[in-house]
Amino acid sequence: MKIQPLPPFKALIAFEATARLGSFTRAASELNVTQGAISRQIAVLEDMLGAHLLDRTTRSVCLTPTGEQYFHSAREALLALADATHQIKRWHGDQQVTVATSTALASMWLLPRIPEFNELHEGIDLRIVAYDHVKDHQKLECDLAVYYCKSLPGGMKSTPICNEAIFPICSPAYLARHPNLSSPQDLANCTWLWLDESERDWISWTQWFRQLNLPLVTPRNKINLNNYSLVIQAALSGQGIALGWHNLVEQYLNAGTLVKPIADVLETDAQFLVLEKPGPHERRRSVACFREWLLSLK
Repeated sequence: MKIQPLPPFKALIAFEATARLGSFTRAASELNVTQGAISRQIAVLEDMLGAHLLDRTTRSVCLTPTGEQYFHSAREALLALADATHQIKRWHGDQQVTVATSTALASMWLLPRIPEFNELHEGIDLRIVAYDHVKDHQKLECDLAVYYCKSLPGGMKSTPICNEAIFPICSPAYLARHPNLSSPQDLANCTWLWLDESERDWISWTQWFRQLNLPLVTPRNKINLNNYSLVIQAALSGQGIALGWHNLVEQYLNAGTLVKPIADVLETDAQFLVLEKPGPHERRRSVACFREWLLSLK
């Protein structure tokens, strides 16, 4: 069924802006046209309707009763159209992908790989936001999330990127000051760089010893840090021994700025996961491209 009659769209926009702002001047400024153009468009609309929308006996902009009624109907229709347009652009046309991850994963794993993605997918903009100490991944405002998890978060699609291997690491300078390290028990003579217990998904020193069925030893000193990036910075500067997650510290091992003082390695069931709330954003080409690229990093 054909929808008619319909008002001229430019005239409708001019009328809505004038009625909402209460001023020809402000309406003209908002629409980037002259006041005369605004006045002419409203006159076109009034001629089409056969009714006066503005009371021209007053100096200020004043709506007639008919104008008041038509303004509310017009604004409601325009808002509905704007909302529908926004949703379609957001879920199908928007080329920005918002990715949530921890500070450590962002700085040590994701960001170094982003140039590769940009080479493959020109025109897709990435917005990377870092959230640490996440208690409920479902509350993250993002298209995709990448987190290290011991168990699968509820209510989300979870796709593993890789499992993890965890082992002690330190700087070459620190190892030179402690040359007699050959077993986990020898770590008692060292300073341990300890990740704060608030990071529940990350393995602690106590858990590392326990899961390898090793007797727990007490370090000479401990330095507690609440962010894994800080742990690695402390290790790089020779302040002690840290636990290294292979996928995060591989670049430092390859560069020789960090080394493995002992050979013991804990293979865990914890995984780096791509997390996603089910919804229409899954169908966006930009999101699908980034998801596919992330999973190719396995």
